[in-house]
Amino acid sequence: MNKIKIPKNRLRKLKTYALGQEPYELQKLNSKKIPKTLIDLCSNDYFGLSRDNDVVKASYEISLIEGLGSGGSRFITGSRPIHKLLETQLAEWLNQEKVLLFPSGFQANIAAVQGLVNRNSVVIADKFIHNSLLVGIKASGSRLVRFAHNDLKDLENKILKFNSTQKSILIIVESLYSMEGSIAPLKEIAKICKKYNVELLVDEAHALGILGPEGKGLSFDLSKNITMITGTFGKSFGSGGAFIACNSKVGEYLIQTSGAFRYTTALSPALAAGALKSLQKIKINKEWGINLLNASKEWKKEIIRNSTYPVKGESQILSIIVGQEEKAILLQKYLERNGFLAIAIRPPTVPENESRIRLTIRRDLNIDILKKFASILKSFK
Repeated sequence: MNKIKIPKNRLRKLKTYALGQEPYELQKLNSKKIPKTLIDLCSNDYFGLSRDNDVVKASYEISLIEGLGSGGSRFITGSRPIHKLLETQLAEWLNQEKVLLFPSGFQANIAAVQGLVNRNSVVIADKFIHNSLLVGIKASGSRLVRFAHNDLKDLENKILKFNSTQKSILIIVESLYSMEGSIAPLKEIAKICKKYNVELLVDEAHALGILGPEGKGLSFDLSKNITMITGTFGKSFGSGGAFIACNSKVGEYLIQTSGAFRYTTALSPALAAGALKSLQKIKINKEWGINLLNASKEWKKEIIRNSTYPVKGESQILSIIVGQEEKAILLQKYLERNGFLAIAIRPPTVPENESRIRLTIRRDLNIDILKKFASILKSFK
């Protein structure tokens, strides 16, 4: 461990935040233990459901019945009625035959990749896929090939290069990219995969609840051309845990072979109940996703109007591209002094000279908050 050296400017520190009075507020303790209230512009709780009374109540009530933790894996004593109920209702909502629950999105993505490829496979992945997918690829022993972000021509060229080999091919993309806020041309990607008869894995973590028909994700109308979908409950659903959605054959294969599913304590019943209640609320409030995207457009316009920095993002995820790490950190600190929590994202998470302030727009942010943020951003020198 002594041989591991991290440059000082790359050291990250864990910070603790308590909840503020409003759903979009957090409190940070300073050196004098005095709480500073900050407006949260960086969590993925897009609909504020982590603090929704109905969601919290559902989690509490199921804990009284089924306990806080599952106590074992799904194959031992960990399966609870709430797990089956969530899997069934989510599968129906997504128009999928099978859903399997996992304790985390990281774990679900590793399981998904390992369930589809091995050392005799080639994975062709978008340049900006999440680290959890890269870890799964490495663990599978498959060969990794990257294609330029959302570049259909480059994707097809990469497929043509390896399609004549004896190796199986898996394409991996995200429907909505967590750092860019960019949306994948998923219909076109699915057509290419069908054309060359290759498998397709789509990570819908940041899209569910927001993109696609009634928030069902961009994969919804393409399920016949997509081998596997992954998603999480820690974002729009305001809970925790994750899932894989697929057909019955692939689902049964995962149950029987996936170490990431078999050898882990099952998802907490409380988190499953919270996710189920959130799913029910998202079903009813079909306008939430559309309204959030419209609000995000207003945020983007106002930021561009009040800043000289480029702004990326086609969704509720917006990135103010600052460039230099030091400048991004200074902007983060400036925003915090003025009451906003917006974290600087730096290499290696993003490419060199593309450090940024990443914003996640929430349903509960009002126009006054937007105006205040824009004013503070404009005054930064």
